[in-house]
Amino acid sequence: MIIWLNGAFGSGKTTLTEELHRRLPEAVIFDPEHVGYVLTQAVPAPTGDFQDLPSWRHLVIEHALTLRRFHATTLIVPMTLVNRQYFDEIIGTLREAGEKVHHVFLDLPADILESRIRAHVICPGDPERDESSRQFRLKNIARCVAAAKEQPEGTLLLRSDLMDPSQLADAVLTAVEAKVRRA
Repeated sequence: MIIWLNGAFGSGKTTLTEELHRRLPEAVIFDPEHVGYVLTQAVPAPTGDFQDLPSWRHLVIEHALTLRRFHATTLIVPMTLVNRQYFDEIIGTLREAGEKVHHVFLDLPADILESRIRAHVICPGDPERDESSRQFRLKNIARCVAAAKEQPEGTLLLRSDLMDPSQLADAVLTAVEAKVRRA
C-alpha cells in the first residue's frame, strides 16, 4: 500500500512521516521532491515549480511503482500535491496500476502555516536558497488552504495543529486498517 501524506508546506508531513516510519519500520519513505530536485538540474521548470513538468509526474509514478514492486510492502509518501489535475494523474495512475493509495491531507489555518514556514530553516548554510524556498512556500499558503476544502472522497482530512504526531499517526493507521478490513 501507499500512504500519501498531503498538505501545505509546514503542515507536518515530515514529522508525521517520521512517526509512521517509527511504527512501520519496514516501510520505505519516498519523497517526490527529490525527483524534482534531480530533474530540474537537467530540465529547468519554466514556471519555477517542478510539478508543472509532465516528466516529474511520470517519474513520481514510476518511482513509486518500482519501490513498491522491488522494495516495499508499504510506501510512505510525504508530498504537497494540491493541483487537482496533477493529483488525479498521479494518484489515479497508481490506483489504476493496482496500488492501494491511502490519501491523507493535513489541514492547518493560514496563520499557523505562515508562522511555521517563517520559523523553519529550509536550506541550512545557504541563506539565498533558504529565502527563495521560504518565499515559494509562503506564496502557496492560500492555494494549499483552499485545497483542503476540495479533497476527493475517501481522503482522511486531519487538523495537524489539534493533534500531536502520535495522535496523527494513530488516526492514519486506524483509517488504513479500517479500509484494509473493508477490502
